Amino acid sequence: MKNVASVNSYLANLALWNIKLHNLHFNVEGKSFKTIHEFLEDIYEEVFEYYDAVAELMKQQDQIPNCCMKSYLETATMKEMASDIIPIKDALTILVGDLKLMIDQAKQVRKEAEEEDNFLLANMMEDHVEYYTKQLWFTRSFLSEN
Repeated sequence: MKNVASVNSYLANLALWNIKLHNLHFNVEGKSFKTIHEFLEDIYEEVFEYYDAVAELMKQQDQIPNCCMKSYLETATMKEMASDIIPIKDALTILVGDLKLMIDQAKQVRKEAEEEDNFLLANMMEDHVEYYTKQLWFTRSFLSEN
């Protein structure tokens, strides 16, 4: 695995995003609370599975995944957010930005993996892009005023 730094940055974003999604899940408020609360829970559960799978794939390929908060905060490109009450529209807008970031990063990791014929990693990133793209569609639909 030649792109270990990129994969560790992606892993850091997954770890940070898991916490951020919990923050949104716990603190979102509004008329559609239950729907959005459950939607965010579904996403953070999937993100945790991705986090675990990426770290395990790194181990399978004789790499050591970064697994500490200090390292995550140094290598993550995603921004943290403070804990506070957040209106549904704001939570969904934050989610849109994070989904776009993760799509872009997964595509970059996939590209690098393809260049070194790392089909396992490339295929994993393809699945992640597909999932994020679907969640982006759902999130934008929630934000639609139609």
